[in-house]
Amino acid sequence: MIGSLPTALEVGGRLWDIRTDIRVVLGIFQAFNDPELTDREKAFVCVKCLYVDFDNIPAEDMQEAVEKAFWFCNGGDTPKEEQDVKVIDWEHDEHIIFPAISRALGVTDIRSLPYMHWWTFCGAFGELPESSVLSTVISLRRKMRRHEKLEKYEQDIIRKNRALIDMPKRLTAEEQAEDDFVDSLFY
Repeated sequence: MIGSLPTALEVGGRLWDIRTDIRVVLGIFQAFNDPELTDREKAFVCVKCLYVDFDNIPAEDMQEAVEKAFWFCNGGDTPKEEQDVKVIDWEHDEHIIFPAISRALGVTDIRSLPYMHWWTFCGAFGELPESSVLSTVISLRRKMRRHEKLEKYEQDIIRKNRALIDMPKRLTAEEQAEDDFVDSLFY
């Protein structure tokens, strides 16, 4: 129905209830950022967290369940073949995401709300004013990753706010141990 927010996904010809609160999807995204998890493990975390009756979904419908879960987490959009550059890190940026979304929705702090549908959150995200800190950070990251020419004022913002603009590189435990070893050789 037009204007309704989904609370179930059709998989294998049957509707399966899903958990739609922002905290669930942000938890899924946290798993997606975990370099220790394989893509298969990330997909498992996604469907296990999202579907209320995950254990009852038939194995032959699991691929469709994953695809529908990804569709839901993408705000109802099907990912394009050629994905845009990553410009958001939900954990690193949470201190600028939540105030921006709260302001867009006219609430004090969305984290204090007992429930918010993921798509409501996504809608507010899409309506952020260009003047918001979050919009500025996203714009600068996008330009930097695409190697676009930066204006002088943009270069100044980046220079003065490097910790805010740069996204953390997530390493596996093995990669971190290797980096630590190399660092130990020089310090």
